[in-house]
Amino acid sequence: MSVFHYHLPHIPNGRDYMFEINPGFATVGPFDKLNMIDARWIDMETGLFIDVTTVRPNITARAMGIQGALQCKDKHHYLEQDLFPLRDSVFEDTPVKIPFQYAWLLEEEYTKASLTRTEFE
Repeated sequence: MSVFHYHLPHIPNGRDYMFEINPGFATVGPFDKLNMIDARWIDMETGLFIDVTTVRPNITARAMGIQGALQCKDKHHYLEQDLFPLRDSVFEDTPVKIPFQYAWLLEEEYTKASLTRTEFE
């Protein structure tokens, strides 16, 4: 794991973040049910974190002729055109990159209400 310090305009002293990589990140399939997350980005002040799961070429789908097929260890499947080119956006006053088909991806994973609901039940 590595710790990074970022100077942020809205946080006077900056903030420390830890990037922790799962030793099993190179395992390609869903063989180890306890290790679906490849890495974690952790705000060391608040404890909030973002799980990082990498996408990889889906060799089986590509062999069947599905161009640009991708997959994650958690069995999620995507096409390169769903993710790329990444779009520029802003999250909490910070520039970020988001998937090209972000709305469709959110609807697919969390239902259409995920784009309009502002409170969690």
